[in-house]
Amino acid sequence: MKKKFLFSVFVYLIILILLSLGFWQIYRLNWKLDLINQIESSLKNDPVELVNSDKKNYLRIKTSGKISFEKQIYLYNLNKSGKPGFEVVSPIKINNENFLINRGWIPFEKKDLLEINLINENEIVGTLMLQTKPSSFKPKNDLEKNYWFTLNREDIFKFTGNKFSEYVIYLNGDYEVPKPRVITAKISNNHKKYAITWFSMAISILLIYLYFRKKNY
Repeated sequence: MKKKFLFSVFVYLIILILLSLGFWQIYRLNWKLDLINQIESSLKNDPVELVNSDKKNYLRIKTSGKISFEKQIYLYNLNKSGKPGFEVVSPIKINNENFLINRGWIPFEKKDLLEINLINENEIVGTLMLQTKPSSFKPKNDLEKNYWFTLNREDIFKFTGNKFSEYVIYLNGDYEVPKPRVITAKISNNHKKYAITWFSMAISILLIYLYFRKKNY
């Protein structure tokens, strides 16, 4: 009798944990949907002057500044078609503050060519995005060859000698080389699927438990 009681407690504890995980995913789902709505709303707004605005994620901005083409970073990435190449990330000084501006993607063979540096520095329109922490699973950056896999802030300081805002400017516009990244609100959102999985597991365990309990009592 004691073993049956302890087993029942164990089963109900597992079910409670699974239900808790399911409700947590529901909470995350609502949070993610609210975030997506905020991003979509922000991306629809007209760009505002960067120097007169409070910085926030996905803020559309317009500004002017001085780009350092000599210290720009070539960040390995794939384009939207899956072709490997570089994203060109350039230091830019705006009102005595240092930013990085991601100007878009180029194929490998265009690295260091003058044609990729044709940009109107007096009319820059872009989207602010908070710099994310670099993945520890990616290869180390090769600073000597200027071949990067992550925007590691320590490496950036070693390479440029400057510290930068935690926000990166992603250039908008009809440029072809580099080709600017299209910023959207498409964010991974699998919380509904995860919630269904946890709830399904909880219900399955409960039904199996009730079946065997009825059979053995």
